[in-house]
Amino acid sequence: MAYLRAFGAYVPSRVVDNAELAALTGAEPDWILRSTGIAERRFAAPEESVASLGVHAAKDCLENAGLVSRDVGLILTASSSSPRRFPGPASGIGAGLGINGAPAIDLPIASAGSLFGMALAAQLTPVYRNVLVVATEIMSRVVERTTVTRDTAILFGDGAGACLVSADGGFAEIRDALLASDGDFAEALRLDLDGPLFMDGRTIILQAARKIPRAISELLERNHVPAAEVVAFLMHQANLNLITRVAHALAVPEDRFYRNIDRYGNTSSASMLIAGAEWRRQHPAPPGGPLIFAAFGGGLHWGALLGMPT
Repeated sequence: MAYLRAFGAYVPSRVVDNAELAALTGAEPDWILRSTGIAERRFAAPEESVASLGVHAAKDCLENAGLVSRDVGLILTASSSSPRRFPGPASGIGAGLGINGAPAIDLPIASAGSLFGMALAAQLTPVYRNVLVVATEIMSRVVERTTVTRDTAILFGDGAGACLVSADGGFAEIRDALLASDGDFAEALRLDLDGPLFMDGRTIILQAARKIPRAISELLERNHVPAAEVVAFLMHQANLNLITRVAHALAVPEDRFYRNIDRYGNTSSASMLIAGAEWRRQHPAPPGGPLIFAAFGGGLHWGALLGMPT
């Protein structure tokens, strides 16, 4: 069995509100808030890197787990904003933690990478015991380096999250996961090596609004768990409107869906783990019922994961 043992998070100190972003994009601050639910986001400092953000989140996670770096058997790192083709940030995070020699694998999956990492970690704990999943993004540099539409530029922020999946116990058991991909829509959300970030917003929101509720519903049904019994839905923080639509599709009260997109914006693969870390800090007691994690991103990749209290 595999367990969720701890979460961790790190966000840069620089706060970029809608007024500052309006000066760069021409979008009105009130319109940004109404359209996305985002009031502010964090931007990394010049000396910060995708790997260094991930190291901060990983250290926070290990401290929360009561473990040290040498207890980690495997690192899985999700990032869609690495500044180079290779190596990715995974090995740099391992070096930053002082555990060179432990395998470190990159998952270059936008937005859904942390979910895929958690599901893979659950399968690998029998071999590696403690698997550290890290998701780290500096999306501000992706947006700044080329001209993008204002509808895209207003969405993104920077940050990192981490999750420790362990074979040795935790606050919730990873009971099941459902992962899916559909390459027919790959062109709708992409970042080419030498091109700008491209997002067909209408296609992405329609696909996400359909696929996320279906994945959650199928996962719950095959585990005989009613949606009404889920105490917390911890989703990728893409857009407030999307989270609301998923809640309505599942006929679940919106307050069951943890939301911090107003403070951090869309941090791609990091967002779900940052949300998990904040939710866990606010709810340190054992959860009173099932937990659902869900994400959707470029690829297209999407899915859901079920955690049951121990």
